[in-house]
Amino acid sequence: MCGNQPLASLLPDQLPAEILRLKKEKDAVILAHYYQEGEIQDLADFVGDSLELARAAQKTSARLILFAGVHFMAEGAKILNPTRKVVLPDLRAGCSLSDSCPPDAFARFRAQHPDHFVVSYINCSAAIKAQSDLICTSSNAVKLIEKIPADQPILFAPDRNLGAYVAKKTGRKMLLWQGTCIVHETFSERKITALRIEHPTALLIAHPECEASLLEKADFIGSTSALLQFVLETQENTFIVATEEGILHQMKKKAPGKTFIPAPPNQACSCNECPFMKLNTLEKIYLALKNEVPEIEIPLELQEKALIPLERMLEWSFF
Repeated sequence: MCGNQPLASLLPDQLPAEILRLKKEKDAVILAHYYQEGEIQDLADFVGDSLELARAAQKTSARLILFAGVHFMAEGAKILNPTRKVVLPDLRAGCSLSDSCPPDAFARFRAQHPDHFVVSYINCSAAIKAQSDLICTSSNAVKLIEKIPADQPILFAPDRNLGAYVAKKTGRKMLLWQGTCIVHETFSERKITALRIEHPTALLIAHPECEASLLEKADFIGSTSALLQFVLETQENTFIVATEEGILHQMKKKAPGKTFIPAPPNQACSCNECPFMKLNTLEKIYLALKNEVPEIEIPLELQEKALIPLERMLEWSFF
């Protein structure tokens, strides 16, 4: 097959090959988060969590970056690569946690605590990053907080659950913005308890964005990449996974002899799937590569301000 085919003329099984052809033609790189559909992960040049993707975005030499993730992630890639074009397959792919921290409200909150060092979880908008002193991810939050002088007051945003977990791990008192993730807030402790009775040898592994009461019951707590690494290294064979279930694709690929059970939500729904992450599809990726839109655009002044805490995160993460 040659030339840019109109989408209507492509059969579903032709899309992967066309995407790979376009990627080469456009000098593009595809970065995908673990929460994307498996078929998207399998086509990506790099699959990772927020920290790993930030590092990959920083290092790429590609002309075009297609970010199969959500808006704040694509913004981060643009901030780290201001001269490169960054596209997101669906601009509606936002984030409930990011949305829970409006920039104007956060600016007022921050102004009330001018002596606080502001640490923001990477799951936030460029406007929040620009108001922050340091960005962190769930992979490095504990390590970075421990680098801040003990007498320095800390304001942590936007995820209250991750903030509370980090405060407990580090012993630091932190002022928390009260934001949450709709996926990690939805897991049912009652249903998880029932699953543990049904699977008595299963380990409960959880992302620190989950509520504290669930984390207290977890056998292992870690970022998405840490959860993946844990199931590969431990001798146990059955796991109840309390995070967005897209990570199960990589777990099954890399540990095919093990059993992975997605933690159930409170309601009879697919609420343990991020609806924003799942807006990206192969069809939209094809069109984004073909037309190089929707493009992520950030005002230069905002980019420059947001870059400072992002680069500080990447620098601090290596020592």
